[in-house]
Amino acid sequence: MLFIVRSVAPRLGRQKRYWIRPAHVLQKTKFPAESGLSSVDLRSRSNQYHIEQMADNATARLLGSSSGNDTLVGTRPSTKLPSWRDVQQWVSGEAFYSVQDIRNSFDLAFATKDLNNTPSESEIKDLMKTCLNTYDRTSLAFETNEDGAGSLIDALELFRRRGINLTHIESRPSLLDPTYSFFVSFQGTLQDNNVRELVNDLIRHTKNVTLMGTEEVPWFPRKISDIDVFCHRTLDAGSELKSDHPGFKDQAYRERRKIICENAHRHKFGEPIPKVDYVEDEVKTWGIVFDKLQPLMRKFACKEYNDVIPELHKECGFTRDNIPQLEDISQYLKAKTGYIVRPVSGLLSSRDFLNGLAFKVFFSTQYIRHHSKPLYTPEPDVCHEILGHVPMFANPEFAAFSQEIGLASIGATDDQIRELARVYWFSVEFGQCLEEGERKVYGAGLLSSFGELEYSMSSEPQLREFDPFDAGDIFVTLLQITQREKIGT
Repeated sequence: MLFIVRSVAPRLGRQKRYWIRPAHVLQKTKFPAESGLSSVDLRSRSNQYHIEQMADNATARLLGSSSGNDTLVGTRPSTKLPSWRDVQQWVSGEAFYSVQDIRNSFDLAFATKDLNNTPSESEIKDLMKTCLNTYDRTSLAFETNEDGAGSLIDALELFRRRGINLTHIESRPSLLDPTYSFFVSFQGTLQDNNVRELVNDLIRHTKNVTLMGTEEVPWFPRKISDIDVFCHRTLDAGSELKSDHPGFKDQAYRERRKIICENAHRHKFGEPIPKVDYVEDEVKTWGIVFDKLQPLMRKFACKEYNDVIPELHKECGFTRDNIPQLEDISQYLKAKTGYIVRPVSGLLSSRDFLNGLAFKVFFSTQYIRHHSKPLYTPEPDVCHEILGHVPMFANPEFAAFSQEIGLASIGATDDQIRELARVYWFSVEFGQCLEEGERKVYGAGLLSSFGELEYSMSSEPQLREFDPFDAGDIFVTLLQITQREKIGT
């Protein structure tokens, strides 16, 4: 197995799989109910500080927004406030309303109100504080000691005995032994004695109990539509360009990207992906990149990548004079491996990106690099996403491995996310493999960059044995973008 040092990465041989699993199990923490836990230790994610922040933010946006009602524009306590009906209309258009727990809370609250009445600002804030607080419940995962329905029944009896109501339960076969892993959510927090006693019961009667509702565990999507909540939280790129970006001084280019990003921002799960009518300069830029990479891909890309290219030509218009539409690609991948494409307006955080992979969602930009430097881009663009990532997501084994990394990110700590992101970087993004004894490339960061691709296949990189757990710990100094520009994208 090979480990390539520099900005190119190791390989995962197809003869051997690595399954990445969260390591945050309760047995590694001091949790027994009889121990003197402080109020800080017991505090759940629904602590007052976070709830107040969310409520303040939502109330401020509501009172400063316009939803077709002039009284909502710039309203403050001294002016006319919105009615409950106006509040209901505004809430139903927000991304957080797609989260079922939140939607149910708001729907129940509005059902008890006279929608024609006008609430005070404090009443609106109280509503937000109540309905956005979805964390007064606990989520955890555990594995049964034996295979079979009886062991699950025994585990669920522990919940009944402690008087705890389950709100969600799901299961999946364990990857390492013939048992099942269960994920459950239930009403209550660690501040409740019966919840603490339940967790101690589970530790004694099941294994690998993993608490997922503590303050240290950030929010994560429970179902695929929850992804709408964080898709707008981009870190970089999008319509805002840095001064050293090739398109920074091109106002027409910036306006074009802004429109594309706004369409991606408004997209919601279940809707068709907005079509982009690419202009002549954009198609020409795509064609230059396409022509530069195609001979290199035929020579250096792995068999799984090259095998799918003819299908992409036929099904998605994968040609030099046409930039494929994400909707066509999404339908194609869904039929092949169950993956779908979700448009985004820029770079997501590692946590959000990996959480999406858990639901077989691949995030992709739709804008393209500036035409003045077609073989260089300072951020992921449609060339990187489509030429680099898409073909490999049509391979079932690769798609399954990518989802495993995503599943491991659900409920993971910040440190674990950093480790998983490095594993992703050294495999999905910059991975190589051996094919009949010959090195080949499957990482999207290499396949979409002629400079990195040529370098990675030269004799210059240092090669080491690769282990995913070592990759999660290793510190690698990557080339700066300005240095990488010298050798291409």
